[in-house]
Amino acid sequence: MVPVEEVEENEDGLSQGTRTPVFPVEFRREFEYSGASNRDDGGDGSGRLMRVLKFGGSALADGAGIRAVGGIVEDAARTGRACVVLSAMRDVTDALIAAARQAEAGRELYRIALEAVRGKHIDAVRVLFPPTDHAPVITQVQILCNELEEILHGVELIRECSPRTLDLVMSFGERLSCALVSALLSHKGLPARTVDARELIRTDAAFTHAAVDFPATYALIQARLDGFKGIPVIPGFLGATEAGVTTTLGRNGSDYTASIVASGLGAENIDIWTDVDGVSSADPQCVEKAFIIPEMGYEEAMELSYFGARILHPFAMVPAVEKGIPIRIRNVRSPAGGGTRISREAHRGRRTVTGIASIEGISLVNIEGGGMMGIPGFAARAFGALARAGVNIIMISQASSEHTICLVFRSEEGERAVAALRSELAAELEARRIQDFSLRGGLVVVSVIGENMRGAPGMAGRLFSALGAGGVNILVIAQGSSERNISFVVDEKDRGGALRTVHKEFLEDA
Repeated sequence: MVPVEEVEENEDGLSQGTRTPVFPVEFRREFEYSGASNRDDGGDGSGRLMRVLKFGGSALADGAGIRAVGGIVEDAARTGRACVVLSAMRDVTDALIAAARQAEAGRELYRIALEAVRGKHIDAVRVLFPPTDHAPVITQVQILCNELEEILHGVELIRECSPRTLDLVMSFGERLSCALVSALLSHKGLPARTVDARELIRTDAAFTHAAVDFPATYALIQARLDGFKGIPVIPGFLGATEAGVTTTLGRNGSDYTASIVASGLGAENIDIWTDVDGVSSADPQCVEKAFIIPEMGYEEAMELSYFGARILHPFAMVPAVEKGIPIRIRNVRSPAGGGTRISREAHRGRRTVTGIASIEGISLVNIEGGGMMGIPGFAARAFGALARAGVNIIMISQASSEHTICLVFRSEEGERAVAALRSELAAELEARRIQDFSLRGGLVVVSVIGENMRGAPGMAGRLFSALGAGGVNILVIAQGSSERNISFVVDEKDRGGALRTVHKEFLEDA
């Protein structure tokens, strides 16, 4: 299957405007629109949605998982107002992308992927509902899958799947999961209805990675949901242009939707339901004594997420962070657990380090040479060349002598990075002002993160002394001026040892 990451990235917003998108009649048939009758006109603010619950694909893996989701929403509805944001069922987005690419190539195999998607959802219906109630829900699934089949057949005929069409194809994953969950909640007697995110999230036309127009989006969310009677069930990952054309929000798009909706409503908190108990202090597969961090600050969470921890993508957190809305990471399989709370006022505790994260599959290039010293703009040229080649630099380290610059990036970008640098610095290489450079792969970035690291004397010395005593060889070191993150690069074979050494030094028996 084609990996989702090939099409899911985020950029800054461009468009403006506040007019509500106009959708075709066929588009509106799928959803029940409440209009003014769903508004709470009492003026007492009782219609305000206080909790946003987001469920990922791992939570929606199958019928049993969806049943657990229904129970969690039911419990939440007993204690206050709730809003639900859903991803597609596990593996469905991958299957939809694969189907689109097969259809574009003119291969009938796309029908196999389509039938797998259809079958997965119908199987879930049979688990979730008694036989007497199968027909209406299966009908909803069939209507959506038949529409998807027509779109894919069109792709097959013209042998083209543009980013715009791909966004429309991908949208069916979230729309199908919403159909199932809305029906389940209604079956439980809860007043749940699907509210299409394309009515709420206004974006530009950068298909597959659309940027959100926040003023327009917040106005739409407040007009549609503030005072909504019942439980709105919203497909994550989706938006629409001013003209009503379907777009997707990119990587971690459903988390992003939850954050946007919560911010638009001024929600009390966001619960992100997944398949882990919370944010771990280190990779539990490497560190036996790793534990769930009960709470942390926004900045710590962003740092840990960027460096490989299973949290939210930092970009997805931004709307909630701006409004100061706490986020909890919770496990759908153990809903009684406290999970991890991420907030502005997190208790700092007594530990210096909050957590450790790592990124595998890393390569580096060292640029060395006396010809670099005192030459204005040399680093800018190297960075510019890598940016034009689409290489994302994870870490930078430069000696104060200006004799070396070390650049760290993901291994899949390594050959492209070296080619771009050799092209840009060809004159310097030929004149021997810099030495020829080569790619070094098989590396890992390890990051040690904690708010209490700021201003802690001897932190770096203690860290590197422990690593040295543990026999871990460090290749590159970087520390930001915020002092809440020290990152270093080691060989892949030293990853486990580095994580265990740091965890033992700073997080065990503290």
